[in-house]
Amino acid sequence: YREAIPYAQEALTLAEEEYGPENPAVALVLNDLAHLYYKQSRYGEAEPLFKRSLEIREKALGPEHPHVATSLNNLASLYDDQGRYAEAEPLLERALAIREKALGPEHPEVAQSLNNLGGLYRSQGRYGEAEPLLKHALAIWEKALGPEHPSVATNLGNLTGLYETQGRLGEALDHIRRATAIHQGRVVAGRGQLSAGAEHEHRDVAFTFEAHVNIASKVMTLDPEQLDTLTGESFEVAQLARATSVGAAISRMA
Repeated sequence: YREAIPYAQEALTLAEEEYGPENPAVALVLNDLAHLYYKQSRYGEAEPLFKRSLEIREKALGPEHPHVATSLNNLASLYDDQGRYAEAEPLLERALAIREKALGPEHPEVAQSLNNLGGLYRSQGRYGEAEPLLKHALAIWEKALGPEHPSVATNLGNLTGLYETQGRLGEALDHIRRATAIHQGRVVAGRGQLSAGAEHEHRDVAFTFEAHVNIASKVMTLDPEQLDTLTGESFEVAQLARATSVGAAISRMA
């Protein structure tokens, strides 16, 4: 990311010169540059760029445009990562309302907003509010994208974390098994590799494999009768991890 920042800064300068400082094309470049800072946890540098991108889009496109919802979501994610939940929540709620109105209640971007808002509630320990949102997001993604899509696996991972936090390990194990199966199918189809540049998917794969082994270990501790089954299952997940670029550290846990 660090190497990409000068190029993004140059692109921003060129876009401003070509289109003017209030053009939606400038908002797009601002958003990209902000993401580069965000991924390096340089939140203080990312925040004003996300805010300026949002302001340009609201003015140029109108406050109910789906691109405005995208900017709201990005800024909310920045706040969420910093534990600024009270600031993130109204942004996510507004993004959800915009997307439902502009795109329809069954659109995948609506599912993304539901998933993000559910994740925020989970981070605050508001589990009863988080679960129905995460389940709703899962239903939309399964219907719109198919049951094997990476977004489905991401949501299953979020539900897994919710259930694990509440000690609902049986449900957590069921969901993480589904997520692992989705990633396994993609790894096998790609002969051990995921799509180039799919950073978020690589992160989700790493989380899924680690969570699967950890939850299986907890279940084995509480229910020794499942020891043999889950030991074998954990070994298979570890082998799958070794077949991917994320595997070495996680596979040692099995």
